[in-house]
Amino acid sequence: MEPTNQTVDSPFVLLKLTDDPGLQPLLFSLFLSMYLVTILGNLLIILAVSSDSHLHTPMYFFLCNLSFTDICLSTSILPKMLVNIQSQSQSITYAACLSQVFFVLAFLVFENCLLSAMAYDRYVAICHPLMYSVIMNPQFCFQLVLVSLSTGVVDALLHTLMVLRLSFCTDLEIPHFFCELAQVIKPACTDTLINNILVYFLSVLLGGSSLSGIIFSYSQIICSLLRVPSPGRKYKAFSTCGSHLLVVLLFYGTGFGVYISSAVTDSSRTSAVASMMYSVVPQMMNPFIYSLRNKDMKKAVRKIISKTEFWG
Repeated sequence: MEPTNQTVDSPFVLLKLTDDPGLQPLLFSLFLSMYLVTILGNLLIILAVSSDSHLHTPMYFFLCNLSFTDICLSTSILPKMLVNIQSQSQSITYAACLSQVFFVLAFLVFENCLLSAMAYDRYVAICHPLMYSVIMNPQFCFQLVLVSLSTGVVDALLHTLMVLRLSFCTDLEIPHFFCELAQVIKPACTDTLINNILVYFLSVLLGGSSLSGIIFSYSQIICSLLRVPSPGRKYKAFSTCGSHLLVVLLFYGTGFGVYISSAVTDSSRTSAVASMMYSVVPQMMNPFIYSLRNKDMKKAVRKIISKTEFWG
């Protein structure tokens, strides 16, 4: 196969969701429903927090940013997939594919860092309650979010620029439902060793550092709570951490699931399905986890819904 310049007009071809035309409408309805639930659920969280002054705290500030990230990440993947299902075409242009690589990476890393910042917020609230308002001041919270977003953008930009240096063969098939970095690199005809090293190194560095921060925060929280004599205070403290822990388990659990499925199976479709679930399901479930387990959030959501019904 002859290598071609990366500005070639030939589009990439993504993996089909199914070879059965009869399942196309069902899959379109399924993913459209997932996308709408993700958008509406996360928008509801943002509106509820913004409209209730009692929720203008660091924890809910981070939650709003998490919801924003989930909306952006889902929007980076699902609309193009829905268009492909509807048109029964799996093609995506080179520019659109690289744009998708950039935005998916940027928002995945942003969410990864946000989860670590949220764990630190819970650590300060439980282990240093008297210093909470001093440490977690608005300026510091904004800086944490800005650093998290900047980390995601720099990581995504670095990987995207590294892909731009590659030349691709005439066979531009990507064994995935969307343009995931590791899969986009595979059809390249030039040496991808540096790209692959960078993928694994930054994945371990960013994912490992965030996960280590979360584990450290919760280990300190547990040690602090074990010294608390009141069962009521223990339960209240654990309940404030429960939603965040579920989100962390869902995000990293599905991530490890993708890694394991890629390691134990040679099926590109199985690996693609696992990666798809990692990039879509946590973002859809996060609003339910926070709204169903948090009394203040449920109260704020009810207010928003009642106002909507009133104006309707």
